[in-house]
Amino acid sequence: MAYEHIIFEETAGVATITLNRPAVMNALSFGALEELIEAVDRVRDEGTARALLLTGAGRAFCSGADLTADAARTGNDRGTGLERYYNPLLERLRRLPVPFITAVNGAAAGGGCGFALAGDIVIAARSAYFLQPFSNIGLVPDVGSTWLLPRLAGRARAMAMMLLGERIPAQTALDWGMIYQVVDDAALMPTARALAARLAAGPTVAYGLMRQGVSAALEMPLSQTLALERSNQCVAGRTTDHAEGVAAFLEKRAPVFTGR
Repeated sequence: MAYEHIIFEETAGVATITLNRPAVMNALSFGALEELIEAVDRVRDEGTARALLLTGAGRAFCSGADLTADAARTGNDRGTGLERYYNPLLERLRRLPVPFITAVNGAAAGGGCGFALAGDIVIAARSAYFLQPFSNIGLVPDVGSTWLLPRLAGRARAMAMMLLGERIPAQTALDWGMIYQVVDDAALMPTARALAARLAAGPTVAYGLMRQGVSAALEMPLSQTLALERSNQCVAGRTTDHAEGVAAFLEKRAPVFTGR
């Protein structure tokens, strides 16, 4: 598929999606969201990528929804875009069987903040910031922010971030536990690509089960979580990668995982 609003690349098991609307700080039109959904489905269905990296072109990761591009299609009904595009995309990202990394350059605002923080591992440039601007335009947080932010930063910080609509610098986001790492701007993509390559060379089935397990555990009591861990461990224990990992450990060498 030829893309107009994103760039899709796959190299050595790493699929990289770059939001490519730099003139509008990668604001998300419905067309861009349709392409993102198709690209994520491609990663899921083709089975050749073993890690996904999401970033933005230019000076922003994503400034959120394009409030003008699709006004003729929805008017003031902001919920339609969520139902048709944003929520299905977020659900797809959550169910991916491979690790998902976000490399945040510049602004991650509104829905862009939600997608940035949805990464399993979030790396931010030192100049990046996170913003929940909804109160500034009389809307409410979306793209999973009301679910995710309190779990990452705690209720008090999440509520202040949403109610005040103020920028949270990358270093503050790190201190609050919202993201994994802050690096110098020039080091962002090299660092993110190296991490994605490392994950793409890892035990893919086990990674997918980890993603599933952590997502489920956020909603379940301990007893159910323990049962799920047992079930997932049974699946992981039957993989070729587990056998290779044990053999490598006994032979005192680095394992060579194949993702199976």
